[in-house]
Amino acid sequence: MSLLLEPSPTMIKEEKLYREMGLTDEEFAMIENILGRLPNYTETGIFSVMWSEHCSYKNSKPVLKKFPTEGKHVLQGPGEGAGIVDIGDGLAVAFKIESHNHPSAIEPYQGAATGVGGIIRDVFSMGARPIALLNSLRFGELTSPRVKYLFEHVVAGIAGYGNCVGIPTVGGEVQFDPAYEGNPLVNAMCVGIIRHEDIQRGIASGVGNTVMYVGAKTGRDGIHGATFASEELTEQSEAKRPAVQVGDPFMEKLLLEACLEVIKSDALVGMQDMGAAGLTSSAAEMASKAGVGIEMNLDLVPQRETGMTPYEMMLSESQERMLLVVKKGREQEIYDLFAKYGLEAKDVGKVTGDKMLRLYFRGEVAAEIPVDALAKDAPVYHKPSKEPEYYRKFQTMASYLPQVDNYEETLLSLLAQPTIASKEWVYDQYDYMVRTNTVVAPGSDAAVVRIRGTNKALAITTDCNSRYIYLDPETGGKIAVAEAARNVVCSGAKPLAITDCLNFGNPEKPEIFWQLEKAVDGMSEACRMLDTPVISGNVSLYNETNGEAVYPTPVVGMVGLVEDLHHITTQEFKQAGDLIYVMGEARQEFGGSELQKLLEGRIFGKAPAIDLNTEAKRQNELLTAIQEGVISSAHDIAEGGLAVALAECLMNAEDLGAKVAVSGDIVAELFSETQSRFIVSVKKEQQAKFEQLVEAKLIGEVTNDGTLLIENERGEAIVHLPVEKMRGVWKGAIPCLLKSKA
Repeated sequence: MSLLLEPSPTMIKEEKLYREMGLTDEEFAMIENILGRLPNYTETGIFSVMWSEHCSYKNSKPVLKKFPTEGKHVLQGPGEGAGIVDIGDGLAVAFKIESHNHPSAIEPYQGAATGVGGIIRDVFSMGARPIALLNSLRFGELTSPRVKYLFEHVVAGIAGYGNCVGIPTVGGEVQFDPAYEGNPLVNAMCVGIIRHEDIQRGIASGVGNTVMYVGAKTGRDGIHGATFASEELTEQSEAKRPAVQVGDPFMEKLLLEACLEVIKSDALVGMQDMGAAGLTSSAAEMASKAGVGIEMNLDLVPQRETGMTPYEMMLSESQERMLLVVKKGREQEIYDLFAKYGLEAKDVGKVTGDKMLRLYFRGEVAAEIPVDALAKDAPVYHKPSKEPEYYRKFQTMASYLPQVDNYEETLLSLLAQPTIASKEWVYDQYDYMVRTNTVVAPGSDAAVVRIRGTNKALAITTDCNSRYIYLDPETGGKIAVAEAARNVVCSGAKPLAITDCLNFGNPEKPEIFWQLEKAVDGMSEACRMLDTPVISGNVSLYNETNGEAVYPTPVVGMVGLVEDLHHITTQEFKQAGDLIYVMGEARQEFGGSELQKLLEGRIFGKAPAIDLNTEAKRQNELLTAIQEGVISSAHDIAEGGLAVALAECLMNAEDLGAKVAVSGDIVAELFSETQSRFIVSVKKEQQAKFEQLVEAKLIGEVTNDGTLLIENERGEAIVHLPVEKMRGVWKGAIPCLLKSKA
């Protein structure tokens, strides 16, 4: 196709064709001013993807500046493919989480699979070897045929890609709520290990150096994927199926190994994944960061389809592709290295000193744009913010006090709720033992992966209770960070840092932007208090279907360091006779709880309160006790309250049971989701030492009778259930729902 067949600059302006690409009238006028002329079709497309929310963070950048991003362990903060934190011994951990929500809503298998592929490339583009994958997923209720289809195919896509590329999927979370009926959330996290001297950055320095394309050929899949991810889903979104990329995990594995070898060569200057906005973003961002320009001949770009135009090549988001900058004269070394892996490295351009992105096609200049205008100087908007009416209403409500007549039946019903129930159906599809470093597999508070060649391990988790954030974004934001830290501490690790994926609705609605602002305020405060800076992340806005937004869902991915493998702790009770303690008192807090959802079918009222000083104190006490060797098991009390937490401590405990006593408000004691609470078991011979280290209440002991017995203060049994019965309900809930007819 000739450039002459594309719409002319005049037609683009007069017929406002730029609006179809996601640009506003004001933005098109800005582009005209920057260039001093009307942009052509390719240039308009390039600006549209680089100025999309997905690439530029134009609506969220002012909010993101609130996050603490520095700390004594931070080696690389936000702005590169992944963040990096020092873990001692010359080693560091690189990690990041990203969303693939919109693609997964219309093409769930490939949408989820390519989300995994993209986040892996973000990590190995830094020079790190990926060692673990996690995910955070949200769906509507499993009573809907469409939700079942999305759920099954998203899980299959994650499993298919991760299993084939040979990186264990070790953990994550899945929650279900009507708010996600039309717009599922699919967030993928990758963690890698790197030596300090191997850290790479995506820069294109050195005028005259060669720009090299490696990996899969460019096709027409994923064109305008970044723009598609920056708009609401509608009934017409199905037509945008071509905006979803197609992944090849076997190609990814070859690319991964080749890139990890090429970082050892001093011929390499910089390297970046061709992710959102493809060749456009990698070239423009690498050049802008280095203060240089890039010139490319698009005739040299490897293509798998005939007749591709500059517009298509620059906007394609075909997978498994990387852009490298290599020292001039050293190209042959790079060709040879990639050829070893059956991959072609192709010269496509050079670094220039004029800070321009200049593209040639069939001897003509196809585009000429200042790189800074595409990257660091993209427009930034300060959106209006307005407290929603629902929030004011919830804040004035009297406390919700549920009525529970049968504690046993309520506990069994909670264990059958899909958000609480076992996710074995999900993680049994994942190869979580590949590479044999997984110490604690999916299903515990956090996954634990050993660092080969050391006596250390990493505890990794993803967390976010979006119901709390909907009720009170600031409080819910604090809780999201705190819960992630609790899960990491329960596993015997010291929290190091977080990556986040901010999933929200349309930021152009003041009430949605208020949710984003307040959630980030809460998260930032918790990060400062718990000393877990934000080192990377992703913003996914416009998560709406036909005008209805999902719950605000800022997912927190956290990594902690287990300093000695002996500190690794799991949630299940270990032996009969161990004492059971609870850290923290229960209060009558049921807003956003699983019990409220179970009884009322909706959530309302106030979220549970959180005191970050109390949170930090209890986490420090528990971690010290774990490191001193006095803790047998540890588990945080989260969804469903103490009763559910006790049941969870027994699900993988062979033939064990528990006998505990509660007093006071029984409903609150059993089912409240009061924050900053833990349930721990301790050997009797460690009792005195434990009580010196930790402020906690003794409530019972582990038994060998295979039942959970909960008594009130009069010694009457209020729950007496065989563990086998609870396990059957808990494990069978999701498979049962998937098999049932809608």
